[in-house]
Amino acid sequence: MAPEQQAFSRPEAPVRFVKINPAARPPSYASPGAAGADLRACVESPVVLPPLGRGRIPTGLALELPPGHEAQVRPRSGLADRYGLTVLNSPGTIDSDYRGEIQVILVNLGNEPFTVRNGDRIAQLVVAPVLRALFSEGPLADTERGDGGFGSTGI
Repeated sequence: MAPEQQAFSRPEAPVRFVKINPAARPPSYASPGAAGADLRACVESPVVLPPLGRGRIPTGLALELPPGHEAQVRPRSGLADRYGLTVLNSPGTIDSDYRGEIQVILVNLGNEPFTVRNGDRIAQLVVAPVLRALFSEGPLADTERGDGGFGSTGI
């Protein structure tokens, strides 16, 4: 099977959206193999994030995720690499029962101010199934690692 065909052989989850702002642009995949759909800023005027500044950037969209799914809002690697811009609460989680506007909390870890303009690709959205845990109190099984954490398995 050709790589282009493999990209489309994945299961798909239907995700309904509405434009809260008529200028909003729907999430879109940049390539056939992309895991994340680009989210775009929907702002009336440019938003300047100074170094170490943060801002909540609207997308103008609300989603209806299938039950048993979540959407993760993740940084775009190009923005992180070139400008030091990232999603502050990465990954941000959108629950399947949330119906409000999707907003992205961006933080500028770069040395220069960064301007977010209407239509800019600001983050990516990954839809994934969720397994809910059934928590129960009780003794824990022993493992070779035990309670070793924070570097206990090597650097």
